[in-house]
Amino acid sequence: MVATKSKDLLDTGHARLNELGYKQELKRDLSVVSNFAFSFSIISVLTGITTLYNNGLNFGGPVSLVYGWFIAGFFTMFVGLSMAEICSSYPTSGGLYYWSAKLAGPNWAPFASWMTGCDLTQWAVTTSVDYSLAQLIQVIVLLSTGGKNNGGYEASKYVVIVFHGAILLVHAILNSLSISWLSLFGQFAAAWNFFGNEGSSFSFFELFFLKRTFLTGCRILRCFSSYIPHPLGGNGKGQSRTEETIEADKNGPKGIISSIGISIVVGWCYILGITFAITSIPNLLDENNDAGGYAIAEIFYQAFKSRYGNGVGGIICLGVVAVAIFFCGMSSVTSNSRMAYAFSRDGAMPFSSTWHKVNENEVPINAVWLSALISFCMALTSLGSTVAFNAMVSIATIGLYIAYALPIYLRVTLARRSFVPGPFNLGRYGIMVGWVAVLWVATISVFFSLPVEYPITDATLNYTPIAVGCLLIITISTWIANARHWFKGPVTNIPI
Repeated sequence: MVATKSKDLLDTGHARLNELGYKQELKRDLSVVSNFAFSFSIISVLTGITTLYNNGLNFGGPVSLVYGWFIAGFFTMFVGLSMAEICSSYPTSGGLYYWSAKLAGPNWAPFASWMTGCDLTQWAVTTSVDYSLAQLIQVIVLLSTGGKNNGGYEASKYVVIVFHGAILLVHAILNSLSISWLSLFGQFAAAWNFFGNEGSSFSFFELFFLKRTFLTGCRILRCFSSYIPHPLGGNGKGQSRTEETIEADKNGPKGIISSIGISIVVGWCYILGITFAITSIPNLLDENNDAGGYAIAEIFYQAFKSRYGNGVGGIICLGVVAVAIFFCGMSSVTSNSRMAYAFSRDGAMPFSSTWHKVNENEVPINAVWLSALISFCMALTSLGSTVAFNAMVSIATIGLYIAYALPIYLRVTLARRSFVPGPFNLGRYGIMVGWVAVLWVATISVFFSLPVEYPITDATLNYTPIAVGCLLIITISTWIANARHWFKGPVTNIPI
């Protein structure tokens, strides 16, 4: 026992966690490579670009997709840098709400941590990712059985929800394993995202570069609001596994920054490859094409069909993308469970003692299955109302960014002079970088709330600001009516 404690004291992340008043309850077994792999697999450019390419193509056009990616990536890096600096100082699991509490100061700590911690968008992201995978599986089945124009099987919304439930079940089982196994899965996922992307994008670039010129881009702001933020939206979720990362005060920030930087480059290659393969935008967005209007699936399928006489190669490429989305969803469940664990550790969730429990593998097992269950229940809205489901999912990206921006805003305002940096810090540029990050989040929040079509009707209305506003009202009302009387913010479990 003494030897174990001595070994733990050698880890700076563990020591810093104890200084902040928390026991080491989760297994600290993730290296900097593993932490990067989790962050990279959650960002998963294959996932974000594939599932939202239709929106970008429809509302922005190819020029916006290709050049807008770098603009968004550049400013997203400011968000990542600011979060990395805070993560280095406060390397705790589910750190967002803890960061807000520490940076807001004793008077505002409970309210700031409550506003950050009551974030249903964490589960909305998992719902969105796994439902997107279920839809992609449906498209793969459709194309494998002949396509929409040749009698292919088109699954109903009830079959899609069964796919979604099965995917979540597998994700919950995998997340019940030791973090050592999840580390291996995460590294495999990162490699799959990188090499799978390179193989598909460059093959298309070579096939179609001489055949295709770009169409003139239009409605760039709408492209930003509907497309760009989501693929890079997972940049800070790597911090949820901080307490499981070796020397987290150093390696956590490295994982956040490196995953964003590599994702920008890899994502651009993927966008460039598939965009050069476009021959007819109206055809790609037509619901009566072989892929049922799924643009990227149609690109893959028709490219191989026109060159080799069949679309088998395109279906295989879609399978590669599906595996990447699968691991993105797996990592998202991991992140959700760690956030639930951290929040319940401080008594801020109903039945907190249940969600705070860890099993013999040092995994918050109950929080894992709770996360999967909530994500499944959120997806059930798709059976009753497409509008309601889209409104719920639409808050995922903007809600995450707001959650990221809150501690950054507190860092550059209330904690401007009191913030004590960790091993990774931005020095005198910390305030400037933080303000750029906050302004960027404010800007894309406006873009994401803009209408995407005119005239505005019940079917074309962008429900994002309504959904976010309702969530904000519920959170504040709950605080005023009840939580302010008992919630005191993060509660330490060892003397400091």
